[in-house]
Amino acid sequence: MQYKEAVFKIGGKILENFKDIKSTISQLTQLFEDKILQKIIVIPGGGSFANFVRSLDDVLQIGDDLAHWIAIYSMNYNGIMLHRKYPDFEIIEKLKIFQEAKQKFCIFLPYRFLREDDILPHNWDVTSDSIALYIATKLKLSQCFLIKNIDGIFNIDKELIKSISTFKYNELKSSNQLDNIIEEDSNIKKSKPLDSHLLKLIEKYKTPCYILNGKPNNQRIIEFFNSDIPDEKKIYTKIDSKIEL
Repeated sequence: MQYKEAVFKIGGKILENFKDIKSTISQLTQLFEDKILQKIIVIPGGGSFANFVRSLDDVLQIGDDLAHWIAIYSMNYNGIMLHRKYPDFEIIEKLKIFQEAKQKFCIFLPYRFLREDDILPHNWDVTSDSIALYIATKLKLSQCFLIKNIDGIFNIDKELIKSISTFKYNELKSSNQLDNIIEEDSNIKKSKPLDSHLLKLIEKYKTPCYILNGKPNNQRIIEFFNSDIPDEKKIYTKIDSKIEL
């Protein structure tokens, strides 16, 4: 499959680790400079700031609306911090700028856009993963990429699941058939749960998500877009709306 433009959501664990974010940005830059992708839009996760808001909400009960917007603003903050590390990448707040460009590598700050396009629920079921997929649909892209510090979703037998439907994911999760352990000292990172609203958006818009590992001990992002590498050798998980038979 040929890709010309893509949304990459970069998770908080990657953003907050110097080596991880350096590896991720280096791979994305290579895709852009080699013209494998002509347009890249990076969406930062909320990371520790969003987790702090969640903890604050648990203690002080600040309310869904306020917690929702502060958590989204934490994505803006992380985007600004990322721009300070990589000032060559433009910051944008309007999708029109990305849509009208022939070539573009940019960081998107979602707060202002979501204030004007306030469709997503105001609760903790919505994370930056859901926001990234929603933005991908607004850009009329056929997929969304989630860059995390894991290789994908693993079953209870510690086997990587290359492709899984939202229905099957919910089924395995409800029956405790997913491996949710992160082994920090291992070269292979196991799966974390996805936010439940992301699955609903995948089903609604028929837009799949791909989980790719952005850590420096691999080149998972580059490998995914390398047409010379057989798919069976690529490491990722695709979450789709299609029901597996």
